[in-house]
Amino acid sequence: MSFRYGSGALTTLLTVVNILTPVAIVIFATGFFPYKPVLPGLAQYETLEYGPPPAAPFDRLVFMVVDALRRLIRQGAALPFTAYARSPTVTMPRIKAITTGSIPSFLDVILNLDEADTSSTLAAQDTWLAQMKAKQAGKLVMYGDDTWLKLFPGTFDRADGTSSFFVADFTEVDNNVTRHIDTELQNDDWSTLVLHYLGLDHIGHKSGPRSSHMVPKQHEMDDIVKRIYSAMENQDHMSSALMVLCGDHGMNDAGNHGASSPGETSPALVFISPKLKVLQRHLPAPAAFREDFSYYTKVEQSDLAPTLGALLGFPVPKNNLGAFISDFLPFWSDKNDQIQLLVRNARQILNIVTATFGSEMFDLATTSTQKACLNPQDDAQELACEWHRVNDALKVMDDGQGELDPVWLEAMSKWLGNAQDLMSSMASNYDMGRLHVGEAVAFLGTGSLVFGARPSLIPLLTITVMYGIMMFASSYVEEEQHFWYWATSAWLGSLAVKKMQTTRALIPTLASLLLALTATRLIRGWNQTGQKHAGEPDIVKTFIVANPSLLWALVSLAYLFLFAQIRRKLRGLPRTLATATSATLILSAFTFKIAFTSEDAPELVTGLPARPHALTAGPLPRAAPGP
Repeated sequence: MSFRYGSGALTTLLTVVNILTPVAIVIFATGFFPYKPVLPGLAQYETLEYGPPPAAPFDRLVFMVVDALRRLIRQGAALPFTAYARSPTVTMPRIKAITTGSIPSFLDVILNLDEADTSSTLAAQDTWLAQMKAKQAGKLVMYGDDTWLKLFPGTFDRADGTSSFFVADFTEVDNNVTRHIDTELQNDDWSTLVLHYLGLDHIGHKSGPRSSHMVPKQHEMDDIVKRIYSAMENQDHMSSALMVLCGDHGMNDAGNHGASSPGETSPALVFISPKLKVLQRHLPAPAAFREDFSYYTKVEQSDLAPTLGALLGFPVPKNNLGAFISDFLPFWSDKNDQIQLLVRNARQILNIVTATFGSEMFDLATTSTQKACLNPQDDAQELACEWHRVNDALKVMDDGQGELDPVWLEAMSKWLGNAQDLMSSMASNYDMGRLHVGEAVAFLGTGSLVFGARPSLIPLLTITVMYGIMMFASSYVEEEQHFWYWATSAWLGSLAVKKMQTTRALIPTLASLLLALTATRLIRGWNQTGQKHAGEPDIVKTFIVANPSLLWALVSLAYLFLFAQIRRKLRGLPRTLATATSATLILSAFTFKIAFTSEDAPELVTGLPARPHALTAGPLPRAAPGP
C-alpha cells in the first residue's frame, strides 16, 4: 500500500477529501468569479440644457465580424482603428463587450465552450441591439455564428446560425452567410444586419495565420465588403447605411486566441460609408507592419457601443463603459451637439461609478469634495476631482457657435478613459479572502494524504505540487509544456539511476537512456507549442511542410508498420484472407488520410498521393440556394 494509514482510516480520509474538494472549488470559484451588478432596463434620453439629442447621420447598420480592408481607407470612405480587446479573447465575452460596452469576465470563457448554454443570455440587458429594436425602425437580421442567437434569443426577426466548433470547415460555414447577402441588400425592411464570418478564424486554428488558405479567404472577405459598399453607393435605401467591419478577437502566431498577446488583443475596427468622406481622413493602406499591431488610432473595443449610439440615434446602453470615439465629432457642426454627446456618455458612465462608490463625492452641489481634492486618497476620489474640474470648465466655456475647446475635449476624453480603466479593474476585483479559504480547504484535504504517503510516492507528489504552483502564473500556464519536458527528462534519468543500482549492465542502460532522451528531444522540436515561441521554426515547418514527399514517406512507413502488425494478429486466418483484410483496412485508412489532408492542407497532397485522391474524390459540395 502506498499510504501509512490502515484501510479503514484511509477509506474515511478519502471520503472526507472527496467532500472537501468540491467545497474548496466552490469557495474558490465564488471569489474568482465575483458577482458583477448589472443595471436593469433600457437607457432613455435624459433632458439636458443643450436641447434635444443630436440628429443621427445614419439610419441603418451592417455589422460584419471579420477583418480585411485596404482601398476604401485611402479614399476616405473608411475610418480604421485598432480596437483593444481585453482578455479573455474568445467569442462570447467579446460579443458581450461589443454589444453592451461592458467588460466580460473569465466565467464567460467556460460558458463559451458549452454550445447548449443559455445562462449567459443578454436578452434582458441593455445593448445596442436592444436599442435598435426599441427604435422600431426596421427588423433585426443575423447570419453566421450562432453565438449571437444564444446571447440574444428572440431578438432577431430573420436569422441563419452556424456552429463555430467545426473548425475544419472554412468554406461552407462562410457560404452559408454569403448566400443571404444579395437578397438582404435588396430588402429595405431591416435596420440592423449582423454578419459573423467564421472561416478566417477556423483557418487560423487549423493552419495558423500563414496558411495558404489565409490570403484567398481575405480576398473573399474583401469582395463581400465591396458588394456591400457598392449597394451603399447605388441603392437609395442604403445611402444612409453605416457598415462596421471588425474582429471579435485576433490570433497569435500559432493561429489561436484566448490569452493577452498583442496579436490576440488587437483586432481591426473599421467604419465604412460614403458619408465618411466628409471627415477628410485619407489614411495610408496597407499600413507598415508593427510588432504591437497598433496600425491606426487605438480605441477600446467597448467604445463601439456609445459611438454607435451617437451615429445611429439611440441612448448609450446602461452598463456601457466605453467612450465615444471623438474622431466622429465633426459629423455635428453645432458645438452644443458635440458637448452633449460627450456629456451624455460621461453621465451614463457616472451612473455606474456612483452605483459602485456612492454619489456623494461626485455631487456637483457639494463642496466637501474640494477639500478632498487637495490630497485624493484613491483612484475613485481622483476621478471625482477630475469630474468636478471638467464640469467647472464646461460652465465657463463660451456659449457661442465657435469650435469646441480642445483643452476641455482633452480633459473630458481623459475622464472617460480614467473612468473606463477604474471600472474595468473593478470587473476583475477578486475576493482574495474566499480565494485563500478555498486554497486552505483544498490543502487541508490533500495535505493529510500527502503527509501519509510512503517514500515511493514522493517523486509523483513533488511533480504534482510543482505543477500546482505553476497554475498561479499565467505565463507558466501558457508555457506549461516546458515543465513536462523537463519533468519527463528528470523521470527518465531517475529510472536510469535506479536501474543502474540494481544491475551491472551499465552500457545498455545508458544507451537506453540516451535513446529515450533523444526521442524526447525530437518530440519537443516536432511542433512549437505555447505562446512565446508560437510560429517559430520547428521540424514540421522546416522539413515536413517544405517537403511533402518526406511527409508521405513517413506516413507510408507508419501504415506499412500497422499493416504488418494487423496481419500478424490475424495469423489464425488463412494467409490470403489475413493479407486481404489487413490491406483493406490500411488502404481505407490511408485514403481517408489523403482525403482529410486534401481538405485541410491541399498544398501537401502532391505527387503520388494525389493519384488515389483523384480516384476517390467525389464532386465538390454546393452551397444551399438562397431563400
